[in-house]
Amino acid sequence: MTRRDAYVCGIDAAIDVVGGKWKVLVLWALAAGPRRFGELRRGIPGVTEKVLASHLRELEADRIVSREEAFEGAVRRVTYALTPLGVSLNEALGPLGAWGREHLLRERSAHDDVV
Repeated sequence: MTRRDAYVCGIDAAIDVVGGKWKVLVLWALAAGPRRFGELRRGIPGVTEKVLASHLRELEADRIVSREEAFEGAVRRVTYALTPLGVSLNEALGPLGAWGREHLLRERSAHDDVV
């Protein structure tokens, strides 16, 4: 169930779209270019097929990810890619990723100082 009419602010709306650990990692993986489901699954260690499929459907419904289906003979190939909206979302998440990297370095440094 979506809360689109109940958002308090822009961050609330953004978190609704990328909420959870795996969606942001899907966006990160797709930043390198279109990927097939199996490539995404291998590129995101720990995500289950069920969760990945669910998140891809949700991201597609939010117009963040596009799904393209093609047939090569009898073989169906489904490819996922970022839409322009997905690219802009990934760009917005860039500073958050930079903050996370700095935070990890500070935490490691603080841990090293204690040991």
